Amino acid sequence: METVTLDEAAKYLGVAPALIRSWEKKKLIQSKKDHNNTRFFDLELLKRIYDNSQGKSQEVGFKILQNTEKTEFTTIELFAGCGGMALGFENAGLQNELLIELNKDCVNTLQKNRSHWSVVQEDVAKIDFKSYQGKIDIVSGGFPCQAFSYAGKGKGFEDTRGTLFFEFARCLEEVKPKIAVAENVRGLLSHQKGKTLSIMLASLKDLGYKPAYQVVSAQFLDVPQKRERVVIIAVRKDLDIPSIFPDPKSYTISLKQALTNCPDSIGVNYNDRKKAIMELVPPGGNWRDLPLEIQKKYLKNSFYKGGGRTGFAKRLSWDEPCLTITCSPAQTQTERCHPDKTRPLTVREYARVQTFPDDWKFTGSLTSQYKQIGNAVPVNMAYHLGQCLIAMLEGKWNNQTKQQVIKKQETEIQQLLIPGLAKVF
Repeated sequence: METVTLDEAAKYLGVAPALIRSWEKKKLIQSKKDHNNTRFFDLELLKRIYDNSQGKSQEVGFKILQNTEKTEFTTIELFAGCGGMALGFENAGLQNELLIELNKDCVNTLQKNRSHWSVVQEDVAKIDFKSYQGKIDIVSGGFPCQAFSYAGKGKGFEDTRGTLFFEFARCLEEVKPKIAVAENVRGLLSHQKGKTLSIMLASLKDLGYKPAYQVVSAQFLDVPQKRERVVIIAVRKDLDIPSIFPDPKSYTISLKQALTNCPDSIGVNYNDRKKAIMELVPPGGNWRDLPLEIQKKYLKNSFYKGGGRTGFAKRLSWDEPCLTITCSPAQTQTERCHPDKTRPLTVREYARVQTFPDDWKFTGSLTSQYKQIGNAVPVNMAYHLGQCLIAMLEGKWNNQTKQQVIKKQETEIQQLLIPGLAKVF
């Protein structure tokens, strides 16, 4: 992979550096910084983005990734939702042994699509996992990011009592899997000024695991969506295994590719007033494209507040990955309007953006279906993560790569230390 600096890239393509910076801001490309804080870009991806802007790109096809080879590695998933993580893991070759989910509609969705999965509708706090000890390779879950009661005492696991992360940690304590995987929003990095993540990592260490974390960008993992998540991988200390995260691809998939031949389905509609306003917004535009008086009426008090407010009256663009899917495509501050048709994205369009296959059916009300899809882990992102977990369990790495990975992860963990937790690490 050939990399170039911002100035070198601009000179090579014959464009202004500001244009490349705008691509990065739109999350069409991501740079990597060296020890001098100099940005470096993947030249091949820059060429693709430039060609796309000139209307002469060779597009990468949209597809749901699936590995025909299956493994015997088993998983338990907590807070399974409507199956994004589980389906991605299955597509990668993992075996879903048990899924726990409290929401009835999500459980019905899981059972409707995978009758052979063992799905339990229950509060995870009421589940005894001891019978699975020594039988499970991976425990995964995407839990809510709650504030912990913490007074700087460094109790690790005990500091999380009363939260859903505590139940995730309790499952690890009872099952003792080889690997634990946790997924959460990017905001976890700054939640309580980093304290929340620090306590999570300390708790995993306290339970006998070596944790590592990384921000994973779905748009560079065959997902037509700009969605960033914090992924924590923790390996049991008695195992000589490095944590491996998915490598970003040198391309992105546009919304146009994702929605080609998308099946018709139900979806919410705008009222006449909102439809008339959205008719004025061009593809890729937002409230800034409206006449000034309409801006003021539509945004109300938000008009006078700072920040980009780019989600207001947002119409999506065909040529880029979709903005992060929310639990509702018609919320005022997080609009997800179709690029051409003046309506929000439908349920099946939502599912395409999250890389669910067209035959994956969602149950419950229309509102519930949107919420299930919006909260899900993108299936293709989970596939790539599953492939990494399989590589870890099968020992598919070389010693040089292993040492580089471990050194990088240890540095990241140490940088996150806060007073009072040092002795836990």
